[in-house]
Amino acid sequence: MDTTRRGNYESGTDYVLEYGELRFTFNEDDFLERIEQAALRLGFVCGSLESEEQEDLVNLAVNGEVSAPASALGEHVNEAWDELAGPAERSLVHWLRRLVFRGAWLDQRVKEGELDVVFDGATHTFGYAQPERGSEPIELSHEPSWAGVGYRR
Repeated sequence: MDTTRRGNYESGTDYVLEYGELRFTFNEDDFLERIEQAALRLGFVCGSLESEEQEDLVNLAVNGEVSAPASALGEHVNEAWDELAGPAERSLVHWLRRLVFRGAWLDQRVKEGELDVVFDGATHTFGYAQPERGSEPIELSHEPSWAGVGYRR
């Protein structure tokens, strides 16, 4: 049985995500980039966001709501709330947080040498492999899409 204690991801102290014994802390820029990439991956946004839109997206991820929208994105979240909220494990907020956490977890595993980043020339995509298991690729869960209720300018 492997009893190695894994390290926690840390880039700053502005934002904190915890799961079990893991505590990941992020600086503002790191968290902002990760949350925007998560929203892109989920199809909720397309393209880069303006600063007010980013502010609303961060508020959504951190607070679970956008109580005082700073942009049209925040207003869209509130207008489409019934479709975005859903059961906890199916909500947009859950998946934004999950993807930020998963990305930081993967980055930490790469940093500790537990995973390698690999390029698939056939699909032109990057993935992760376990060097201790003959570079066996790891499968990431497939996330739902919010493109149908996504924010578009």
